Amino acid sequence: MKRSRDKAASELFAALYPRLAGWCRRLVDDDETAHEIASEAFTRLWARWASVQEPRGFLYVTAANLVRDHWRKLERERNAVRRATTEAAVRPHNEQADPSVRLLVQSLPERLRVPILLHYYADMPIREVSVLTGRKEGTVKADLHAARELLRVHLRRSLDHTL
Repeated sequence: MKRSRDKAASELFAALYPRLAGWCRRLVDDDETAHEIASEAFTRLWARWASVQEPRGFLYVTAANLVRDHWRKLERERNAVRRATTEAAVRPHNEQADPSVRLLVQSLPERLRVPILLHYYADMPIREVSVLTGRKEGTVKADLHAARELLRVHLRRSLDHTL
């Protein structure tokens, strides 16, 4: 049974991967990202292999969702760059004192960093963050609050040094 499952999956991959990756390439305009999305779609299919009735449809819907997530991420990054550029033009810029929010988030303890990344960077609702982290919703909210306070203190300290 396992061998026939593996053979069917291998044949499906050989038949559909090139077309799926090409379709993704046209949507994201980047070879590496397209292959990552197509591979991730197949990985998700493989994880649900026994319960998926229409593998081809599943692959394309999954890939479309991953492309949408990619576009959202790019839009968030563009907006952040736009805001940062506007803020930099409005106030004097001191390169050494300019804190990178990404670096500040990376410096948070993992207990606080993971909920921040999932909630704010991956746009996941608190309920989903709670499920993924295995923590109660109230704990996730408290962790998000604590992380925002730490970030606020670091940012305020950085700004005080620029004045």
